[in-house]
Amino acid sequence: MDSLTVLDHPVLSHKLAILRDENTRSPEFRKTLLEIGHIMSWPVFSHFSVAKKEITTPMEKTTQNVLTSPYPCIVSILRAGNGMADALSATLPEAPIGYIGMQRNANTHLAEPYFKKLPDQIQNRQIILVDPMLASGSSAEQAADFLKRDGAKNILFVCLVAAPEGIEYFHKNHPDIPIITAALDREA
Repeated sequence: MDSLTVLDHPVLSHKLAILRDENTRSPEFRKTLLEIGHIMSWPVFSHFSVAKKEITTPMEKTTQNVLTSPYPCIVSILRAGNGMADALSATLPEAPIGYIGMQRNANTHLAEPYFKKLPDQIQNRQIILVDPMLASGSSAEQAADFLKRDGAKNILFVCLVAAPEGIEYFHKNHPDIPIITAALDREA
């Protein structure tokens, strides 16, 4: 998988325009965020590991690809990531959701974790780490560190908008973690 994937889809672009418009009210923002999450779920979930399983249909026996156990999980960077986590979870309700709380250190201005609740077997799961914005990259980078300290190895970071400096900072510290985003932002 490429280290950076920018999704290019006309409906996704249309929905992002609604989401990013300063005149969009909260109810429409939440609804649009869920719609974007559904659109993004297809390319995000295409990276999951599958195994062949024999099943019996009403017509015949056949072999079908199924997700491997343990199921992938979604980890939200609180609270902004929750809307994306909800949308991805609606597409794959079998995926447990975990949470990492981040806050800025008043002295260093870097993000620091203050809370963690993760699904069991985190070291064996494929993880989708979600946060709508990759700006400086500090929150995502620290959250990925936090996951790796718990033994996580297979992480994918998903955001709506990524700034070039955030991508650079994140990949400098986690070159092994691919990023999927709906849009690139201008440099700050």
